[in-house]
Amino acid sequence: MAGPPSLAISLGPLRLANPVLVASGTFGGIFDQVIDLDRLGGIVLKTVTVKERKGNPTPRVFETAGGMLNSIGLENPGIDRFLSEELPKVRKLKTRVVANVAGKDVDEFGVLAERMASARIDALELNLSCPNVSGGLDFATRPEVTERVVRLSKSKLGGIPLIAKLTPNVTDVVTIARAAVEGGADIVSLINTIKGMAIDWRRRKPFLGGVTGGLSGPAIRPVALRMVWEVCSALPKVPVMAIGGISNAEDALEFICAGARAVQVGTASFVEPTTAIRIVEALPSLLAAEKIDSIESLVGSVSPRAGSAPASHS
Repeated sequence: MAGPPSLAISLGPLRLANPVLVASGTFGGIFDQVIDLDRLGGIVLKTVTVKERKGNPTPRVFETAGGMLNSIGLENPGIDRFLSEELPKVRKLKTRVVANVAGKDVDEFGVLAERMASARIDALELNLSCPNVSGGLDFATRPEVTERVVRLSKSKLGGIPLIAKLTPNVTDVVTIARAAVEGGADIVSLINTIKGMAIDWRRRKPFLGGVTGGLSGPAIRPVALRMVWEVCSALPKVPVMAIGGISNAEDALEFICAGARAVQVGTASFVEPTTAIRIVEALPSLLAAEKIDSIESLVGSVSPRAGSAPASHS
């Protein structure tokens, strides 16, 4: 093998320098002063809505044994301020910039996609599946609604690659993924957080101000891995971006073997802000040790391969 292994990879219409991105809502503020964002494959920006949102009541975060619950409630400045104030701050980056939007109904997704069409972004991720807002799961639990949202958004984007972010809070994620692709999604990302809660039994009250929240971190990684494998097995031609409890390079490579072409690092960045960069740095030596000259060749290499029915367990 001549030279270090290549980390470059295609993600549908996107070409990434490496497969490591940071997830929406988990990376911002002064993080660009902690690491060189241009060393990442990309960044996914915090969810934006049509109007400004103040978010859910506090407390909004609760640490669990295997991760964290969050109930932020999509706090954001709204699309107007995002385009005029927030987006210009990241336009100078050389890495891929992915915006993320959420609408309160199907039509709002179309409005947001149309506004983003003129923005200088590399892709748009549709947050179809936030568990922390009223109605936030509806768009990714019914395939016909998922397809409508994606189709409308795609028609407004003017050629910008479209990513559908899916929820784990369904019985059959493949059906939802297929609907998103039929609606025109270029890429699917999964999974979003798992709906959960924590209770202070002494006070007889929920810990979170929003009562329930989204569980993320290492606790959900096996679930995310299973769902990524299911989607990649059933829809082998669909580019998949994996999310869920990825904390190190070994975790990332598991998802890539399962069929994902890129990964998003989320909760781990709260624990150690340099996690995503550390993953990028660790990948070449792990691949070289196995005499793998390109990460692209590892995609979907797990056995059983596509077409195999997932095993059932009692």
